[in-house]
Amino acid sequence: MTRRGAASLNKSLAGFLAHEDPEKLLSLFAAKIRQCRGLGSVDFACALRACRGSSKHWPLVPEIHAKAITCGLGGDRIVGNLIIDLYAKKGLVWQAKQVFEELSARDNVSWVAMLSGYAQNGLGEEAIGLYHQMHRSGVAPTPYVLSSVLSACTKAELFEQGRLVHVQIYKQGFGSETVVGNALIALYLRFGSFCLAERVFCDMPYCDRVTFNTLISRHAQCGHGESALEIFDGMRLSGWRPDCVTIASLLAACASIGDLYKGRQLHTYLLKAGMNPDYIIEGSLLDLYVKCGDVEEALEIFNSGDRTNVVLWNLMLVAYGQVTDLSKSFDLFCQMLAAGVRPNQFTYPCLLRTCTYTGEINLGEQIHSLSIKTGFESDMYVSGVLIDMYSKYGWLDKARRILEMLEAKDVVSWTSMIAGYVQHEFCKEALATFKVMQLFGIWPDNIGLASAISACAGIKALRQGLQIHSRVYVSGYSADVSIWNALANLYARCGRSKEALSLFEAIEHKDNITWNGLVSGFSQSGLYEEALKVFIKMYQSGISYNVFTFASSISASANLADIKQGKQIHARVIKTGYTSETEVANALISLYGKCGSIKDAKVQFFEMSEKNDVSWNTIITSSSQHGCGLEALELFDQMKQEGLKPNDVTFIGVLAACSHVGLVEEGLGYFNSMSSEHSIQPRPDHYACVVDILGRAGQLDRARKFVEEMPISADAMVWRTLLSACRVHKNIEIGELAAKYLLELEPHDSASYVLLSNAYAVSGKWAYRDQIRKMMKDRGVRKEPGRSWIEVKNMIHAFFVGDRLHPLANQIYKYLANLNDRLEKIGYRQENHSLFHDKEKEQKDPTALVHSEKLAVVFGLMSLPPFMPLRVIKNLRVCNDCHTWMKFTSDVMAREIVLRDVYRFHHFNNGNCSCGDFW
Repeated sequence: MTRRGAASLNKSLAGFLAHEDPEKLLSLFAAKIRQCRGLGSVDFACALRACRGSSKHWPLVPEIHAKAITCGLGGDRIVGNLIIDLYAKKGLVWQAKQVFEELSARDNVSWVAMLSGYAQNGLGEEAIGLYHQMHRSGVAPTPYVLSSVLSACTKAELFEQGRLVHVQIYKQGFGSETVVGNALIALYLRFGSFCLAERVFCDMPYCDRVTFNTLISRHAQCGHGESALEIFDGMRLSGWRPDCVTIASLLAACASIGDLYKGRQLHTYLLKAGMNPDYIIEGSLLDLYVKCGDVEEALEIFNSGDRTNVVLWNLMLVAYGQVTDLSKSFDLFCQMLAAGVRPNQFTYPCLLRTCTYTGEINLGEQIHSLSIKTGFESDMYVSGVLIDMYSKYGWLDKARRILEMLEAKDVVSWTSMIAGYVQHEFCKEALATFKVMQLFGIWPDNIGLASAISACAGIKALRQGLQIHSRVYVSGYSADVSIWNALANLYARCGRSKEALSLFEAIEHKDNITWNGLVSGFSQSGLYEEALKVFIKMYQSGISYNVFTFASSISASANLADIKQGKQIHARVIKTGYTSETEVANALISLYGKCGSIKDAKVQFFEMSEKNDVSWNTIITSSSQHGCGLEALELFDQMKQEGLKPNDVTFIGVLAACSHVGLVEEGLGYFNSMSSEHSIQPRPDHYACVVDILGRAGQLDRARKFVEEMPISADAMVWRTLLSACRVHKNIEIGELAAKYLLELEPHDSASYVLLSNAYAVSGKWAYRDQIRKMMKDRGVRKEPGRSWIEVKNMIHAFFVGDRLHPLANQIYKYLANLNDRLEKIGYRQENHSLFHDKEKEQKDPTALVHSEKLAVVFGLMSLPPFMPLRVIKNLRVCNDCHTWMKFTSDVMAREIVLRDVYRFHHFNNGNCSCGDFW
C-alpha cells in the first residue's frame, strides 16, 4: 500500500474518532486487518480509544493487544499507554503492570497510567513503590503523577505516606498546582484532618469546581451540613456554577442537618437551571425528603423517578419505616417485586428495621425466609439487622445461630448480639461474647464497649469493668458520652459512689441518660439516699425528667420507706404528665405498698389505663404483704381473666397470700398448677413459700416430708423457713433437723443460730440454748440486733432493745409505763414465754427487755399529731407480745399503727391487726 493510501486511512480513522463514531472506526480497523494492510501505532491507538467509550467494545481490547504484539508494537509507548489504562480500569492491574514493564520507553503518560491504575484499584503501597521507582529512574514527576500517588494513598488509607508525598510536593514547587491541591484536600478530608484540608485550600491560588465539590461532599458525608453550605456560598462567590455532583452533595448536607427549607431551594434551583437529574440526584432528593420526614414529597419524587433504580425503592422503604408504617412498607416491597426490581442487600434491612420498630417479629421471620431464598442471609449487612431484630425481642438463640453461621463477622454483628444479651439481662453471656469477639480479632466500637460495661454493671462485675475501662482509653473512645454514661452507672451500681460521682462530674455534656444512669445505678446498689440526692440535683440543674428518672427515684424512696419523699416525686409525676406511663405507675404501686399505704397502692393500680404483668405482680404481692390475702387471690383471678400469663414472680405473691391467711390446700393447689397449667418450673423461693404455708399452719410433719421429697436440694431459705415455724410451734425435733442442714449451708449466718436458740428458749431448754450461744461465740458469729425506725419531723429516729441513748429516753419509758398500766386495765398481759429464764430476768433491769418497736411507737405517740398514723419499720419479725401490745395500744390511743417487719406489714386499728393474728 502507498504511503499516501496509508495516510488517507489513518485520517479516516481519526475522523471517525473525532466524530465519536467508534462503530465505523472499528469496522475500518477490522477491514485493514483483513486486507493485511500495514498497521501502525496510530491505527492501534485510534482503535483502543474507540473501545474506551462502551463496555460492549471491551472484549476487543485483548484482541487488539494481541494483534499489536504480532505487528511488533507490543512495546510501543503510545499503544502501551492506552492498553495500561484500559486494563487498569477493568481491574486487570497485573496485566497492565506486565505491559508497563515491556514498554521500550516510558514517558510521563506511562507512569501516570500505571500509578492511576494502582490508585483506582486501591493498591496504595504498590503505587508508592512505583512512585519511588520513577524517582530513582530520574523521571521528573508531573502534577498528574503526584495527584495519582496521593489518590492511591487516600484510597488505601496510607495517611503517613501521603504526608511524606506532601512534603516532596512543596520541595519540588508543585504546591500551587490545582490538581495536586485537590488530591491533598481529598487525602486530608479522608482522614478527618479538616484543619489541614482547609489550610491547603486557603493556600491554593486557583480553585476549580472539583476543589469545591470535594470539600462539600466530604463535609456532607461527615454530617457537617452547615459547613458544606458555607463552602457552597464561597463557591458561588468564586464564580463557579454547581453541577450535579455539587447539588447531590448539598442535598446530602441539608438532609444531615434536617434543613428542609434549603433543600427545597436547591430542588427549585435544579429545576430552574434545567439540569437533568441523574440517578444520583434522584437518590439525593429522595433521601432529603425522607430524612426530613416529608413522606408525601418523597413519594412524588419516587413516582417521577427511574422505577428500575433499586436505590429509590430502598429509600422509599426507609421513608415508610421512619413513620413506622409497616403496611405501606410491605405493599411497596410487593410492588417492587411485581415491577421486576431485584432486592439488594439494603432492601431487606429496610423492611426488617420497620418490623423491629413495630414489633412485628413474625413478619420479620417471613422476610428472613425470603432473604434466604434470594441468597442474602449470609450478607453481613442483612445478618447484622436480623441479629438486632431477634435479639431485641428476646429470640437470642436464633440471633446467636445467625451470628455463628456468618463466615465473616463484623463489629456490627457482634455488637448487636452483645447488646441483645445485655437488654435481656444475660450479662454473663454478653461478656463471654465480648471476649470471643476480641479473640476473632475484632476491635470493639463505642457501642460494643458501652454494652460490655453495662453487662458488667448488670452483674456487678467491677473487676471486668475496670479492665474494659482501661481499654476505652486505648481504643480512642475516652470522649464518648455513651461510654462515660455506662461507666458512671457501673461504678454507681457497684457501690463505688466516689468514682461514679467523679466520672459524672467529668462529663462535659450531660444528657438525660447520664443523670438517669447515676440515679438508677445508686438505687440498684442500695445507695438510695445518694440516688435521691442526684434526683434533686437534676431538678436544680434544670434537666427534664423522663420515665426512667421517675421510676428509679420512686424505687429509691420505696426502698427507704420514705413515703414523704415518694409523695413529693409523685406530685412532680402528675405535673409533668407521666402518670399514664406504665413503668412509673408500677413504681408508685411499689412505693405505697412498701411504705404501708395499701389503699394508695390500690388507687394507683385501678387508675392505670394499661397494666402489664409487673403491675399485677406488684399489687398482688403488696396485698399479700398487707394481710389482704383473699384480695390478692381475687386479683390473681382477674389477671388471668385479662389474658395476662402469670410468671414465677406472680406465684411468689400468690403463695405468700395463701400463707398469710392460712389457706393450706389452696396454696398447694396453686403450687401444683405452676407446672401442670402454666409450664413454670418452681424455684427454691416457691418451695420455701410452700414450707411457710405448712409451717404457719402448724403442719410441721407435712412440711418436713415436703422438703424431703423436693426434686431439688433444699437451700438455706427452705430450711430457715422450716426452723422459724418450729420456733413458733415449739417443735424441737424438726427444728434441730432444720438447724443441722441450715448451719451446714450457712455456718456464719447469725439468723440460723438465733432461731434455734430461741426455739430452745421458748421450750424451756436453757442448757441447749446456752450451747448454741457458746457455739456462736466460738465461731465469731455476731447476732444482728433488733432495731426499729420511725420518722418524726423529717428525721429518722432509730431504737434498739432497751435503748437508753435517745435524748428523750426518760420521758419515753415514763410514757410507756403509764401506757402499760392503761393497757393492763383492759386485759393486756405480757407474753409469758421469754427468751430469758427467771434468774436472768432477776439480774436485768426490766426496761432492758423492752423491744425496740414499742419504744418507736411510744415516741411516735409523744411526737406526732393525733390524726397521723404511726409508721414503724423493724428489721426482725415482730414477736407475739409486741403484736398483742400494739393491738391494745391502737384501741386505747385510737391511733392507726403500721408496722413493717422483715416479713410483712401489720395494720393495727381499733384493737385489730390486718394479719388476723396469723403471721
